[in-house]
Amino acid sequence: MMTPQGESHGQEPISGAGGGVVTRFAPSPTGPLHLGHAFSAILAHDFARARGGHFLLRIEDIDGTRSRPEHVAGILADLQWLRLGWDGAVVLQSERLASYAGALDRLKAMDLLYPCFCTRKDIAASASAPHGPEGLVYPGTCRGLVAAERARRMAMEPHAWRLDMAAALARIPTALEWRDHGNVIPADPAPFGDVVLARKDAPVSYHLAVTVDDAAQGVTDVVRGADLFAATHVHRLLQALLGLPTPLYHHHKLIAGPDGERLAKRHGAVALAELRAGGADPAAIVAALREGRLPAGNFAAEA
Repeated sequence: MMTPQGESHGQEPISGAGGGVVTRFAPSPTGPLHLGHAFSAILAHDFARARGGHFLLRIEDIDGTRSRPEHVAGILADLQWLRLGWDGAVVLQSERLASYAGALDRLKAMDLLYPCFCTRKDIAASASAPHGPEGLVYPGTCRGLVAAERARRMAMEPHAWRLDMAAALARIPTALEWRDHGNVIPADPAPFGDVVLARKDAPVSYHLAVTVDDAAQGVTDVVRGADLFAATHVHRLLQALLGLPTPLYHHHKLIAGPDGERLAKRHGAVALAELRAGGADPAAIVAALREGRLPAGNFAAEA
């Protein structure tokens, strides 16, 4: 087991190959962690520990424009401060690009991906772009480009790779579902439209990377915030297309501050680093969160 005092990038990551529960905490190093992150990490950590399983740490640092080494160091320091020890190596997504490229190649071989040259401005200006679970749904502008046009533009223009949702669903012979807190949830990825699986500014999207990584690490139980519940529809489809196992899901409620706003980086939530520097008691913070409280009092919960 990883001790709270250190990390190990040189070991092989723990997997669930031998059976037993495996959970993970997978933050993005685009800013400091706050109490909302701590809440999610504690739930994933405690879920595994209560079942004699493994708790893994994965750093989702594929956003090269926003990820920062200092935030990676801060994540490790915060978890050590909270005494949330993880097992095995810390996995960095930036070191797993070959695995994502392999998954993209498999989907390309199935003729399920196509290059997209549209900008966000192009999509926003399209009168045929409806709204879906993640905002505007791509209207399929580049889906029908002929091979010669695609090749010409790929040689000259930056492009993303999109999943042809209709073609992907046509390859799945049966209805898809997953289990969340033991409840059977029918998967319905169609409203997301042709989602991006490799971005213009990054070699892979969140949807594909998290699906590939959870399978590679043998994650049996995904404990994460309810804000990612909808994304599971897409992840379940990718699991089926790539022949990957489906973990059990446990989406938890999000915590909010006294003003009722969800704790988030963009809302200026107090960073764990600030609490550390201010001499806060980490044991008291963890105990409060385990009881469903912010350290300074009760918090609101939103589904």
